[in-house]
Amino acid sequence: MTTRINLALQGGGAHGAFTWGVLDRLLEEPDIEIEGITATSAGAMNAAALKYGWMIDGRDGARAKLDAFWEEISAHTVLPNDMVQTWLTGFMPAPGRFSSLLENSAGYLAVDMATRLFSPYEINPLGIHPLRAVVEKMLDFDKVCALGGPKLFVSATNVRTGKIKIFAGDEIGVDSLLASACLPTLYQAVEIEDPATGRLEAYWDGGYTGNPALFPLFYQTESRDILIVHINPTHREQVPRSAMQIMNRINEISFNSSLLRELRAIDFVRRLIEDGAVQPGTMKDVLIHSIMDDELMASLGVATKLTPNRGFLLSLKQAGRDRMAAFLEAHRDDLGQRGTVDLRAMFG
Repeated sequence: MTTRINLALQGGGAHGAFTWGVLDRLLEEPDIEIEGITATSAGAMNAAALKYGWMIDGRDGARAKLDAFWEEISAHTVLPNDMVQTWLTGFMPAPGRFSSLLENSAGYLAVDMATRLFSPYEINPLGIHPLRAVVEKMLDFDKVCALGGPKLFVSATNVRTGKIKIFAGDEIGVDSLLASACLPTLYQAVEIEDPATGRLEAYWDGGYTGNPALFPLFYQTESRDILIVHINPTHREQVPRSAMQIMNRINEISFNSSLLRELRAIDFVRRLIEDGAVQPGTMKDVLIHSIMDDELMASLGVATKLTPNRGFLLSLKQAGRDRMAAFLEAHRDDLGQRGTVDLRAMFG
């Protein structure tokens, strides 16, 4: 029997390789069908690569395109030579140690200081986005926007209004994906014409208003199950003390806040349904599931989000595969039947 589920994929730069691993393992399950995917930033890149490959060759095509996309990402590093990257992969330290070494390197500290003193309009007046070439090369949007396969919903933040923008269907393209991943300290806002007004609207990273937004799945899919893949740790035991650690934790909290608000609303609706306060079928009874590795993600920092080293990406991919495998072993039979997340503990 086939079980249909929806996916909600958080953003987090290179840490999105964890989601790559989760998807890679999930796509090995022939009796689990993905109906819809709502995603932000790196999550949106993963979703687009999956959809593109799915339209070519189903599950195998999706896995192949995800592999190819992240392989291309890994080529855009300070050490692009394939032989050097392959050699270094064998000596890759644990992700947490790699993050610590990177954050204390002179090169990263210089870049971090520059982004605090100058805006991307000053540092990068031509508005060159390093991911544009990757997205244009690796994704065919005729297939990404095709009617078949999973429905895609990509979140971005409207700079002028501060409201969330959901790109779906033919609206999804190179610019909308880059808008969803546009960190305002690093990149100029991505401008996209609003077809309703003809006005150019400016967009920043979708994580500020929806990381990712769950509500499109309530209205445009039939499946009750939503599997959230978390990239930003919800809990950090150690109180941040350095300026870099403080800024990183501020970003994690802000990027999780919109998701936690939606989860609180879902829990409220579930209580209304359970108490008989609303008529059956009036509101969708959503079942929430979660894939996360807060211990791993808490060992990482902002520097590794910007460093697509192949060995590091592969270690995150394996961690994602392991977490997905553990979820399936524990909760495969819960899909379609019950949620597996204590929502009140998560947002309380």
